[in-house]
Amino acid sequence: MTTTELRNAALDIFQHALRSVDARAATRHAVSLQDSILRVGDSEFDVANRPVYVVGIGKAALSMAVGLIDRVGTKIARAVISTGPSSLISSLPPTHAVFYGGHPFPNQQSLDAAQAAFELLDRANLERAVVIFLISGGGSAMMESPISNDITLEDLQRTNRQLITCGASINEINVVRRSISAVKGGRLAGRLTEAGLVTLIVSDTNSGDESSVASGPTLPTADDQSKPLEITDRYSLSALLPESVVSAIRNYNANTNIKPHPFYILLDNNMAVRATAERARELSFNTTIAFDINEQPVDEGVNLLLTRALGMEQPGCLISGGEFSCRVSGDGRGGRNLETVLRCAIKLHEDAQKSTVVLSAGTDGIDGSSFAAGAIADETTIPRAHELGLDPVEFLQDSNSHVFFENLDDLIVTGPTGTNVRDIRIVLTG
Repeated sequence: MTTTELRNAALDIFQHALRSVDARAATRHAVSLQDSILRVGDSEFDVANRPVYVVGIGKAALSMAVGLIDRVGTKIARAVISTGPSSLISSLPPTHAVFYGGHPFPNQQSLDAAQAAFELLDRANLERAVVIFLISGGGSAMMESPISNDITLEDLQRTNRQLITCGASINEINVVRRSISAVKGGRLAGRLTEAGLVTLIVSDTNSGDESSVASGPTLPTADDQSKPLEITDRYSLSALLPESVVSAIRNYNANTNIKPHPFYILLDNNMAVRATAERARELSFNTTIAFDINEQPVDEGVNLLLTRALGMEQPGCLISGGEFSCRVSGDGRGGRNLETVLRCAIKLHEDAQKSTVVLSAGTDGIDGSSFAAGAIADETTIPRAHELGLDPVEFLQDSNSHVFFENLDDLIVTGPTGTNVRDIRIVLTG
């Protein structure tokens, strides 16, 4: 296969993966209402004389909320949704209060959304209502309330900036986030004592780690009490974080007062990865899923990807998911997917590889500080860059991979997708 054919195939495969993780469709499939019986997954609630309230958080919250309306309609009395901008906002009735919480850093609407959710949950307790939580990735910043009044919004923003640029894994970041939040670590659902509740999740974490989605606002965690402090010490963060935050971390007590309730995983990265592989096989690629290449530091992950892919029978397709950890070293625009592809392009050029295409993109349609989902590259990428006077190593050092690929017209731009199940990486060899 030619490089052009491989590039077209990689884009086709990624688009198929996105279609396979439609959050609206997955929510419709999970929920039904017949007479007065509301079914959510395997759970049933008699809502003849009970109001139904909804709290949605994250990048898939609007898609999930619309899917819920498709099935339950006017039975939803009130909802609080905190998410990013979306055209789906016009599909929501006036009973749904929408907040545009910040990402990747909380903003004032993140705090306002938390307050509105607290008030709704207090009302749900009084009315013994049924509450459906819609939780998805990206929600860690979109709904927030600090555990201490001493912690300001600016303190939260500074803390999140340090966390996501220090090279820590997403799980480590979430552990620290939970320790300073009145929402995360099950504390949001912990406010419910008299209401019925159920959680639907579009997961951007590993299987079995659902309590980390949006830092787990409705599910208990098994974190050791000392873990947040260990993590801040590991990445030398204590001197960089506000004193109010460091104090909260030192005094952290995990929340264990959470009413047991059912939760259901609607979509996750494994589903997206398997759908990706299914499409690759339909296109006649010898396909392998590398489940073990998922959360490595980006430089290590790139080496593993290319070494394994280039050893496959051709035409070959190696697929991996998860999220590489990526330390920010400059002031440019980019993200882990863009840096993954840039590093791969450099290595393909250094090793003089032929007919090899690499695509890495986020299923949410956004990569770090970039508006792109990711990028695509091949063995011609670096020579084309040199013709334009671009030094790929300088762009890498400046964490400016977005601008590099923008110049080459190799960005993958989908816009916000309304879902979020981590990243997809595709390496095709022909």
